[in-house]
Order: sequence, then C-alpha cells, then structure tokens
Amino acid sequence: MRVATWNVNSVGARLPRLLGWLASAQPDVVCLQELKCAQDGFPAEELRQAGYEAATHCNGRWNGVALLSRIGLSDVECGLPGEPGYPEDVIEARAVGATCGPLRLWSVYVPNGREVGHPHYSYKLRWLEALRQAAVKDAAGGTPYAVLGDFNVAPTDEDVWDRAVFEGATHVTPAEREALAGLRAAGLDDVVPRPLKYDRPYTYWDYRQLAFPKNNGMRIDLVYGNAPFRSAVRDAYVDREARKGKGASDHAPVVVDLDLDAVTPADAASADAATS
Repeated sequence: MRVATWNVNSVGARLPRLLGWLASAQPDVVCLQELKCAQDGFPAEELRQAGYEAATHCNGRWNGVALLSRIGLSDVECGLPGEPGYPEDVIEARAVGATCGPLRLWSVYVPNGREVGHPHYSYKLRWLEALRQAAVKDAAGGTPYAVLGDFNVAPTDEDVWDRAVFEGATHVTPAEREALAGLRAAGLDDVVPRPLKYDRPYTYWDYRQLAFPKNNGMRIDLVYGNAPFRSAVRDAYVDREARKGKGASDHAPVVVDLDLDAVTPADAASADAATS
C-alpha cells in the first residue's frame, strides 16, 4: 500500500500535474494541503475519474486540506477538537481525517507562524497543541495511524540547508520543535524519507533565488505514525522529480510504502494496552 502527502500550493493551478502524478506514482491515499479553493471549487469529479474519492475541508482562502483515497473513505472529520482560530473567531481549514481501508489518516496544514512574536506564531503553537491532544487516543490504538502534511517546522538543524540563514526566524525555533516533540511523546514518530538526489530529504524549496537547483531546501512536509504504522513502513522517499519544471508546486510529495502484513500482533497489542 502506498500513501503520500503533498502541499500542492493551489489544487486548481496544479491539477494537470496532480493528475499526471497520480497516474504515474499510483498512490492509494494522498494527503493534500494548501488547496486554495472553496468547497465547491474542489475538482472532485476529475479526481473521481482518476479513481479517487475525496474528503475535503476548504474555505476558499489560502489554506484547505484533502484526503484522496482509492481504498475507501469513511468516518471523515473536519477540523480538530478545540482548535484555535485566527483571528479567534475564524476557524481555518487546516485538518481533515478519515479511515482509508485499514488506515486512519489525517492531512494537516500547520499555520506558518509568519515571524517570532507575531500573533500568528502564538496561533501556530496553540494549533500544534490542539493537534497533539487530538492525536493521543488514535496514536495509542492498534490501528495503523498517521498524521501527514505540511508542518511548517523543520525538526532538526539538518533539515534546513543553512541554519544560519534561519537564525531568529520561524520554522526552526525551540518552541516549534518542542511542539513536534509533544507528538512524539504522544506515541508518534517521524518517518524520515530518503532523498532521490543529494544527501538530505528536503521537501520544500522557495521559488526565489534558484533555491531548487541549488538544493537550498527544507524538510517541513512530515509523516508522523504510530507503532503499527511505523512497523509497516518498507520505504519512504521524497519524489523530487515532481518539483521540477514549469508550474510545479514549491513542495515535493513524500511517499511512504507500507506492508500491512508486517504489522506484528505485538505492535497492535501493545498499542491497544496503552489505551485500556
């Protein structure tokens, strides 16, 4: 089974590339972020013709998330329990979850944070805490479970092309990284992909200053899975080829191949015991 996550940076602008990638990569489930469309503007029919059901959470602004599945789609949830808004009374479209065959998956688009000290930075940290709280129960269960998406946080200094460039900026601050540590404490681990080129599995490259050909990138598109999910992972890679060419998103897909027959009874039993 193959699952993936991809910040497409406008599903409308990227639809031909998305459809081409689905045909070539053949993922069973895809988590999409930054759709930039209204609910009725999502290309559900085109994706249905490509073989995918869609669960979407869109509001027509710059965010928006979706889950595409060709192995079933049920128990859809839009948004996180108790998630904060920005401003306080505006809940953005940043999380959607569903059961896809034997998997329970969430597609998330974590707030950018803008700059340290900005109200959006505080919002980002509160949103990540809401994600941690939402993940605790499912992370401890026996069902393979993962949260995938654009986290807008580089987990370590190795995940940015030049740490000095980011000094004092968002995406690398101790508070943001502590929020990711909270997910790990909840029972989720970072599934680190392999790069298809160079030595670091970056997933994002700015459009400016030739960042992509220079490989001046960041690893901010992440996959956090529980024990049953992690034990099924057989490969994970950044599909850097999808970042190439005219009209590409500034993010590349992260692809994870799973062998669910490899999930041991001990993995499921230990996870279920944690919830009892």
